[in-house]
Amino acid sequence: MTIEEVILLIKASFPNTLTPLQELVLRSSWDGKTYTNIALEAHYGEERVRKVASNLWQLMSDFWQEPIQKSNFRQVLQLRELERRQHQLIQEFNRVTTKVSLEFPNGPVSIDSEFYIYRPPIEQMACDEITGPGGAVCIKSPKRMGKSSLLLRILAHGANLGYRTVSLDFQQADLSIFANIDKFLRWFCANISRELGLEPKLNDYWNEDMGSKVSCLIYFQDYLLTSLESPLVLALNEIDVVLEYPEIAKDFLTLLRSWYEQAKYIEAWQGLRLVMAYSSEVLVHSRMTHSPLNIGLPIKLPPFSQEQVEDLAQRHGLDWCGKRSLMPPSSRSEADRLMGMVGGHPYLIRLALYYLVAKGGLEGDLEMLLQQAPTESGIFDEYLRQYVLFLRGEPELAAAFYEVIATDTPVRLEPILAHRLQNLGLVNLEGDRVCPACELFRLYFREQLNYGQSIPQQSFASSMPEAHRMEELARENQHLRMRSTLDELTQVANRRYFNTYLQIEWQRYGRENLASLSGEEIPLSLILCDIDYFKIYNKTYGNIAGDDCLRKIAKTIQKSLERVLGGSFCAAKGTFDPSISGNMRLEGQSLLIARYSGEQFAIVVHADAGVAVNIAETIREGVKELAILCDYPGIGGLPASVLTVSIGVASIIPDRETEPKTEPETIIVAAEKALSLAKRRGRDRVVLG
Repeated sequence: MTIEEVILLIKASFPNTLTPLQELVLRSSWDGKTYTNIALEAHYGEERVRKVASNLWQLMSDFWQEPIQKSNFRQVLQLRELERRQHQLIQEFNRVTTKVSLEFPNGPVSIDSEFYIYRPPIEQMACDEITGPGGAVCIKSPKRMGKSSLLLRILAHGANLGYRTVSLDFQQADLSIFANIDKFLRWFCANISRELGLEPKLNDYWNEDMGSKVSCLIYFQDYLLTSLESPLVLALNEIDVVLEYPEIAKDFLTLLRSWYEQAKYIEAWQGLRLVMAYSSEVLVHSRMTHSPLNIGLPIKLPPFSQEQVEDLAQRHGLDWCGKRSLMPPSSRSEADRLMGMVGGHPYLIRLALYYLVAKGGLEGDLEMLLQQAPTESGIFDEYLRQYVLFLRGEPELAAAFYEVIATDTPVRLEPILAHRLQNLGLVNLEGDRVCPACELFRLYFREQLNYGQSIPQQSFASSMPEAHRMEELARENQHLRMRSTLDELTQVANRRYFNTYLQIEWQRYGRENLASLSGEEIPLSLILCDIDYFKIYNKTYGNIAGDDCLRKIAKTIQKSLERVLGGSFCAAKGTFDPSISGNMRLEGQSLLIARYSGEQFAIVVHADAGVAVNIAETIREGVKELAILCDYPGIGGLPASVLTVSIGVASIIPDRETEPKTEPETIIVAAEKALSLAKRRGRDRVVLG
């Protein structure tokens, strides 16, 4: 073997294990260099080089089942030939790594990603629209069709033209913001001012006698737009959240419409270019009789074509297009078979390709993936269960959909029901008849809705006692709601649920006397955990290693909480066993672990500052004990040679009885300041705010 073959074999056998420093040790040792010379060339301390090398020789000894040291490394391996299995392993590794740096399909596709598939002429039409005076783009599609990814590219186009750009995601708004239209519009204006780097001057323009909508209009027209020297591209993402509050949605969306129409004759408004994105199913859920969002250029994202699926597969390192040319006409290509199950749904296609290439037990096994796809053990289950939850709450719609999937031929439905299912993305319309959007939906929802083959809904409902049936449905819905609040990657709560949970727990203090066994009131503590230099780690070792790292740290946080607090809990809802002992163990005691942002986790717990700091220190030490190597050449001042976390802690007793009342933002700001201080002090530490 050559040194190149040795290194490739190790990389192929132990993904994300070989660091740049380890690779340098291997190459230099092969050439007979000393540890002193290696340390000088790499700008590392000799002691660290020796420690890294020691671990490396142990790894190689275990792999080749014989003692390997620096002294015999080349002598032992140079005389060996690669086995056929090892050749195949290296070929597969080269094929994948030279073509793709994997990204888990979770969230919008970044601007610099190679996995964005253009769908002409949509992108060009949207970009052209925002270059015109008062232009507006309205992107409407079911979930996970690529709305946010398109929105990013429209913003990038505006920035390239020298426009100012602002993107607001309504998922970031606290529940209290939706109390009334005045509070919502003030939040809206304040956030846009902040994004533009302008001083918020709400009180200078807000007039109670004129009302919130007129005040907001004046604030934009006389302050924000006149303060800018170039057009403003304002992107409003996840308008779905606003649509869940019909009274606010009605006022807000009619206000946006009036701005768009005023651009036709008022010059000041011609500098505003609106881009709005929302999921069509929310309109179904909110039962709005018409969409007030049909302004400007309407865009509905189509599914991928077979050529686009093959292009995306090639970007994942799969030569599906080449294989198709070698197959007899009667055979179906891989792209054709995958689309036979999921259609051209962008998210489902990307998720399938990720698992076909990643090391998750399905690599290269399209047959197994398709076999598991419509089951609860399949990779699509998490996504599809959100629809099950929705349909459980819409019996009439669920019954209509079951009628569609219970047969293999298109059926005729009432037009209103057919269009509601189409807006959800569950069906396609063929004239006046309806069929499932893809075979996956037919197979999966047949089992999950489970009205029973050839059993009418009425008889199914009456086949069990009403009380028992309602109890069963309530239990299923609770389970589904829990799953819909999880972060897909780490399986802890997501940011949106964190906001909801914190708001509920804050208000709980106003209703309940939360006291410990000693009678003292228990504070609410927030622990913010940030992975040090994680973006550099992701860039150095790749997204697969980064995803694995996030999963490991999420589990470490859960284990740390169990170690400090004792007892067991659910990571999503965090409800503790009330039988556990300690000064903060009460009936109904709860906590929450959530993914706060990309590389940050948040823990909300009813505990005093001392307990919270103890939890934080246990998490910090636990992450360090994972010994996740992070070797960043050319970067000095790292807190350790392994991945570490910085943690900020805040502990507050919410006061909602006296004026001024404290709000949940208080504890968030305090924890974020403590986290920032932990970073400034050198990272890998806990700071109490």
